[in-house]
Amino acid sequence: MIDSDVLDRVLNEARCHGAGFAEVYAEDRRNTGVAFDDGRVDGVSSGRDRGAGVRVINGVTTGYAHTSDLSERGLLAAARAAADAAGSGTGGVVTVGLDGCTRGAGTPVEVDPNSVSKARRVEMLTEVDEIARSVNGAVTQVSAGLSDSYRSVLIANSDGVFVTDEVTRVLFRVSVVADGDLGMQTGAESLGFTGGWEVFDRYALTDLATEAAEQAVRKLRARPAPSGQLPVVIAQGTGGVLFHEACGHGLEADHIAKGASVYAGRLGELVASPLVTLVDDGTVDGEWGTRSFDDEGQATRRNVLIENGVLVDYMWDHIRARDEQRAPSGNGRRQDYASLPMVRMTNTFVLAGEDDPADIISSTEHGVYVAKLGGGSVNTASGDFVFGMRDAYLIENGQITEPLREGNLIGNGPQVLSDIDMLGNDFAMGGPGTCGKDGQGVPVGTGQPTLRVSSMTIGGTAA
Repeated sequence: MIDSDVLDRVLNEARCHGAGFAEVYAEDRRNTGVAFDDGRVDGVSSGRDRGAGVRVINGVTTGYAHTSDLSERGLLAAARAAADAAGSGTGGVVTVGLDGCTRGAGTPVEVDPNSVSKARRVEMLTEVDEIARSVNGAVTQVSAGLSDSYRSVLIANSDGVFVTDEVTRVLFRVSVVADGDLGMQTGAESLGFTGGWEVFDRYALTDLATEAAEQAVRKLRARPAPSGQLPVVIAQGTGGVLFHEACGHGLEADHIAKGASVYAGRLGELVASPLVTLVDDGTVDGEWGTRSFDDEGQATRRNVLIENGVLVDYMWDHIRARDEQRAPSGNGRRQDYASLPMVRMTNTFVLAGEDDPADIISSTEHGVYVAKLGGGSVNTASGDFVFGMRDAYLIENGQITEPLREGNLIGNGPQVLSDIDMLGNDFAMGGPGTCGKDGQGVPVGTGQPTLRVSSMTIGGTAA
């Protein structure tokens, strides 16, 4: 997108006041989507956005300017604006020299989404709609969508980083509504893949549509969820979002630096059950949070955060890692060129244990089995959280029995980590997610094996 000699001049201009660090981040983003609702095409969309942001750090002050003008004149104007915003430093001339560009591996793509016509996408969604409605006459509404995105990025900074990378992602979502005596109930499934359209040859969208419809129909006969403290078994894959929210954010270095995390100052301490090893890994093939480089040009990698219950590391962006004189962890991420990078997760998951999932259920006399978690919120300073149970069941005498109406899981992240007393050998990643932080959203993956928390608060409506 931008020649290296132009980048040299822009970075030099950005450091004209003697700033210690300057960075150019440029991207070219394209996306296409087809939405299907109530048996018809609800919308077809496509878009493209190009631009660059210039970041200047002068002492403790950061200046940032962004522009959609990728000409040298436009970039130099953004550099001057960012430098002025960062303020005057010691003055003098600072020279920036960029070595050869490092090109990321890019996303392996077997079937380019651009080769799949809109008509073919409509055919696929039509079949999804028909299959979901055929599950049960109670199904009254089906909404589904197929989308893909392509992102080409260039990152150069005054530390000598100069990289480019390309990322392709495809996404399918389906939501089903069933109507019965208890009112309307919903079911939903999704599939996200960092790669090309070939994922839809590997996974049947009709299976996902069937499962979403069956979820909604099962809830029509659901009983109220219990209230109070009970053992909770969480199915493989779905519980990863709990760890993402309840402890992952608290392990991001910016929260640690501000003292706004329950994990600040606790490296080397036992913070979870010895069964738990928590990892953040931006290199997992095909997962939603996978990249060759983060949005500061640092290679993504596998980072062990909690090992056998002991806190061993945090997640770092480039600047905080540099200040601490340690290697960055590849967790500097941003929503787009108009946004500053911050410490963010990629694919965050709990490694498999040794327990048979069937034994986890059979050894639970009375509790709740959560097949699908819904959305939630967490206070990173305290670790307190609330999560919805989108698809849950009662466990009675060691067997999964009746479906439950939607309720909440209420708890504290560190306490839940400590109260995990069984961990399955059936690890799986969950569906695609979007992580929100300070107004920015980025794609993330989560996962975990089937596990049991010895006691959690269920926010149900049953007496």
